[in-house]
Order: sequence, then structure tokens, then C-alpha cells
Amino acid sequence: HIVITFRTDIMTNTAKTFGSKHLKETFVLKGAIIPYKFGTSDGLFNIASALAYVQTMLHGVYIALNGRVFNYDKVIKTGEQEFSRK
Repeated sequence: HIVITFRTDIMTNTAKTFGSKHLKETFVLKGAIIPYKFGTSDGLFNIASALAYVQTMLHGVYIALNGRVFNYDKVIKTGEQEFSRK
């Protein structure tokens, strides 16, 4: 099981690259919409969520943000601070 902290601007592209490899591990990429330097970052919540998801999901590649988990091939970045299902 692998959790990767990643930049949200290119997270979906990286997740697709991992997904195309058909690996036998569970990968969860996690980011933060609000940067840590602003003091109210969602990063800690997102890492806790990612740690829970990586232990409970089937192997594959996922993105975890804002208490939600997305399959790598069914997510798009819809705005500066939003991800949604395709």
C-alpha cells in the first residue's frame, strides 16, 4: 500500500500514468487544496483520509481529497479547488 503526497495541478496526469501500468499495489495520491503556508490547510485531513483509503480499497490507483476518494480514471479537476467524478 502506497500513499503519495502530490501537487493537485498535475495529480490526475500522474495517477493515469500509474494506472496505465496495471500494478498490483494500492496507490492513493493525496494533495491539499489549501497550501500549508495559509495555516488552515486541508492537508492533515487529506493524509488521514488517504491512510484509511489505502488500507481498505482494492488494488488500483486513487485520488483522495476533501474526504472523498476517486478512481484515477474517473476524476477530473473542475476548478482551482475542485475535483469531481467524470
